[in-house]
Amino acid sequence: MNPAEGFIGAGGEAARAEQAALIERIFAADGPLARALAGYARRPEQIEFAQRLSGAIAECTTLIAEAGTGTGKTIGYLVPALLFGGKVIVSTGTKTLQDQLSQRDLPAVRDALGVAASVAVLKGRANYVCHEHLERNLAEGRLTSRAAVAHLLKIERFARRSISGERGELSDVPEDSPAWALATSTRDNCLGQNCGHYRDCFVMRARREALAADVVIVNHHLFFADAILRDEGMAELLPAANTVILDEAHQLPDVATVFFGQSVSTGQVLDLVRDAIRDRLREARDAVDLEALIRQAERAARDLRLVFEAKEGRFAFGAAANASAHSAKASAHSANAAHNAQRFDADAFKAAAGALQARLFALAEGLARLAERGEGLASCAGRAQSLAQALQRWVLAEGDEHVRWIDVYAQSLALQLTPLSVAEPFRRQIEARPKAWILTSATLAAGSDFSLYQERMGLEEAATAQWASPFDYASNAMLYLPSGLPDPGDPAHTDCVVDAALPVIAASGGRAFMLFTSLRAMRRAHERVKAAFERSGGGWPLLVQGEAAKNELLNRFRALGNAVLLASASFWEGVDVRGDALSLVIIDKLPFAPPDDPVLAARLAAMQRAGRNAFLEYQVPQAAITLKQGAGRLIRDASDRGVLMICDPRLTSRPYGARMLQALPPMRRTSRLDEVCEFLARCSIP
Repeated sequence: MNPAEGFIGAGGEAARAEQAALIERIFAADGPLARALAGYARRPEQIEFAQRLSGAIAECTTLIAEAGTGTGKTIGYLVPALLFGGKVIVSTGTKTLQDQLSQRDLPAVRDALGVAASVAVLKGRANYVCHEHLERNLAEGRLTSRAAVAHLLKIERFARRSISGERGELSDVPEDSPAWALATSTRDNCLGQNCGHYRDCFVMRARREALAADVVIVNHHLFFADAILRDEGMAELLPAANTVILDEAHQLPDVATVFFGQSVSTGQVLDLVRDAIRDRLREARDAVDLEALIRQAERAARDLRLVFEAKEGRFAFGAAANASAHSAKASAHSANAAHNAQRFDADAFKAAAGALQARLFALAEGLARLAERGEGLASCAGRAQSLAQALQRWVLAEGDEHVRWIDVYAQSLALQLTPLSVAEPFRRQIEARPKAWILTSATLAAGSDFSLYQERMGLEEAATAQWASPFDYASNAMLYLPSGLPDPGDPAHTDCVVDAALPVIAASGGRAFMLFTSLRAMRRAHERVKAAFERSGGGWPLLVQGEAAKNELLNRFRALGNAVLLASASFWEGVDVRGDALSLVIIDKLPFAPPDDPVLAARLAAMQRAGRNAFLEYQVPQAAITLKQGAGRLIRDASDRGVLMICDPRLTSRPYGARMLQALPPMRRTSRLDEVCEFLARCSIP
C-alpha cells in the first residue's frame, strides 16, 4: 500500500476502530514487527501510544504525547505514520537521530509493514558541499594549513563522485576542519538562482527529493528555519504534509526561541568583509574607494567587540538588564548576574553599535553602485544592507515582547533579539497549516502536569497523553539521597558531593556518570576525583567532558566498561549507555536554570508583574523536567540495574522537593550508604 493512500482524514468511528485493531495485530507477539525486528517484545504502552497517534492523525488534531524510556516511541509513531499519515514530516532533535531514523528504524518498519514509502532526509545547507564556494576557494588558496588544504582537495574529489554531497558521507575529513567552511555555503552567501552551479546544487537536489518523498526526515533547526521563511513570505524549504511528527519535542521551546528571534553578529560582518575583499579583487579591482569602505566596516565591527573586556559571557541590555539585576538579587544561584549586567560601558556600546550601523549602510551603498560588475559584489551588497537593517532593528527595538541581550565570544559578539514567548508564533504555525501535529518525547511533563510545556508552546487546548516507562524501576533501580550535605549555595558543596560519591563509585566498581549543573562544578569535581584516584593508587578510568568529542567519550566509556565520566549539560539528555557499563548516575544539584540568563530573567519578571509565582509555576516544573532527563540516563534497557544519587538536600528540606521527586520514576528510596552498597553488590558487578 502506498502510504499516501492510507491517509483517511477525519474518518468515522468505524474507521478508527479498524485502525486500532490493525495496530493491535501489527504489534502482536506474532505480528509482522515481531517477525521482522530482532529482540522485539510486545509492550502494551507502545500499542496504546500508536493507537492514540493514529486517532490524532485521523482527526487532524494536535497531540502532546509523553512516552517514558523503553516505551518504543519511535516504532510507535512510525507505524501509524506509514499506514495512515499520508505525506509525513518527521522532525528530530539532532542530525544523528535523523540518520538513525533514515538508515535503521524507518527502513526496518517499512519492510516489516510491506509499504512502499519513499524516504528523503533533508538537512541544513551547511551539511552539503557547495560547488561554487569550493571552486572559488580552491582557486584562491585561502587555506594556510597543509592539512586543511589536503582536506579541501578530498572534499573536491568527493563532490565530483557524490550523488548527495552530504558531508556526513565523507568521514576522511574531520567535522572541525576549517576546510568545511570553505566548501559549504550559508543563507547569507548563497547566490541562489544566480549561481552558475544552481542546476547541480546538492541542496536543491535534496529539496527536490523531499518534495517527491512520502516521508521527509528533518531536524528541528531546519523545521523552524522553514517556518521563518513561510512567515517572511519566501519559498519554503519543506513540502506540504498531512502529518507532522516532532520527536524529542522537549527541545522545541529553546529551538523556537532561537529561530523566532533575530541575531546579528560581528562574525557575520567579518565574513562579509572577507567575501567583499575577494569579490572586489575579482570583479572591481579598480574600485579603490570600495576597499576603504570595507576596511571601515571591519574596524567598526572589531571596535564593537572591544567594548567588552570579558572573554565571553551573556549581557542583558536595556529593560532586560534591569530584569537580570533583579533576578540576581533575588536568587542565590546567580552571583555573577548583577556583575554581568554592569560589566560594560553602555554609552560606549551604543556609540560603537551606531558607528557599525553607519559603516554597514555606507558599505551597502558602495557595493550596490558596483553590483552590475558581478554576482559576488551584488550578493555582498544585499548582505551588507540586511546586516545594517538587522542592527538597526536591534538598536531601536522597544517594548515588552522581546528581550535584547548580547552574547560575547572570544573574538566576536552577537546581538540577540529574543521573543519573550514563542507561544504565539508557534501557535500560528499550527493554525496556518491544518494537519495532524504530534509532539512527543520522554520528558514533557512535570510529573503528570503538562501545563508549563503547553503554555510555552501556545498549545493550552491541545490534547495530552502520557505513558510511563515499562521498565521495572521498583526492582531494578534505587534512589539515593545522602544525608548531611550542605545546600548547593555553600562553597563546600561540590567537595562534599565528591566525598559522598567516592564510596558509592567504589561499590559500583566505577561504571558511573557524574552529572553537574555547571562547568565550574564539573571541573572542581574532576580535580578532586582525580586526586582521590591517584591517592588510592588505582581507581577507575576517568573521563571528563571536553577532553574529546561527545561521541568519542561515550564510545570510550562503553568500551572501558568500568569508567567514571564527569559531564555537564550536554550529557543530561540524548545519551544512551545500555548494559553493565553504567550502573550509577550521580547528580550534583537540582537543575534550576540560572536566572542571570537575560531571557529567563525577563520571562520571570513578566510573570511576577502579572501577579504569578514565577518560581513555582516556571522554575520548579522546568527543573523537574530537566531532572527527569538526567535521571533517564540510568535505566536504558529492561535488564539494566543501578543507583540514582542526587546530592541536593532541598529535595527533602523544601516543599517543592516533593514535586521534583514525583517527576522521577518509582524507585526505592534510601539515605543509607550501606543499603546502596548492598544493592550495587547485587547489580552483577564484575
